[in-house]
Amino acid sequence: MEKFFRLPLEKQNIIIDAALKCFGTNGYKKSSISDISTAAGISKAMIFHYFGTKKAFYFYLIDLCGNTLINEIEKRFDYTITDFFDRIKLSSNIEMSVMKKHPGIPSFLTSMYFEKDEEVKEDIKAVLAKGEDIRNKIAFEGMDTSKFKEGIDPKLVMKMLLWLTDGYVNQLSSKAKLDYDGLFDEFDECLNLLKNNFYKEEQL
Repeated sequence: MEKFFRLPLEKQNIIIDAALKCFGTNGYKKSSISDISTAAGISKAMIFHYFGTKKAFYFYLIDLCGNTLINEIEKRFDYTITDFFDRIKLSSNIEMSVMKKHPGIPSFLTSMYFEKDEEVKEDIKAVLAKGEDIRNKIAFEGMDTSKFKEGIDPKLVMKMLLWLTDGYVNQLSSKAKLDYDGLFDEFDECLNLLKNNFYKEEQL
């Protein structure tokens, strides 16, 4: 990896973008280092030289995408906001802005989320579990639970939102181009619907 990081940033980004596109389009098993090297305009031997194995390269990309999102959220997230749904809206807006700037990330993460190849499946589960811990911190740390109606469990509401997100991701995974603004508007409508049903009337 040190040899890869010694490359000019522009060259690094060309290789990364090529790999994100290949893995995002074809999945882990069907993507080959030859395909990535051709797309990046370098030899297959150089990619093995930089990353060692296809699996190591794949998980480097997962870490890179995750860290890009997390770093942006940590920079821009406002923990003084105590409303559960306002927190979800803010974090989703930040994630959308990152994906607009890095168009290779959404298809790659979508492909990774639904990846079933035995070589990487269990390691991906561990990555997703770590991501759940971060989401829970954003949603619940310092959040005002008193706004919810009696008997409504905020953690169950969070699970519903994750299922909702899964549905959107599954629906959009086959589309060549994502309509981020349209997606966010629909998600915002769903959040408002849940808020109107799960919050006490005096909190609306």
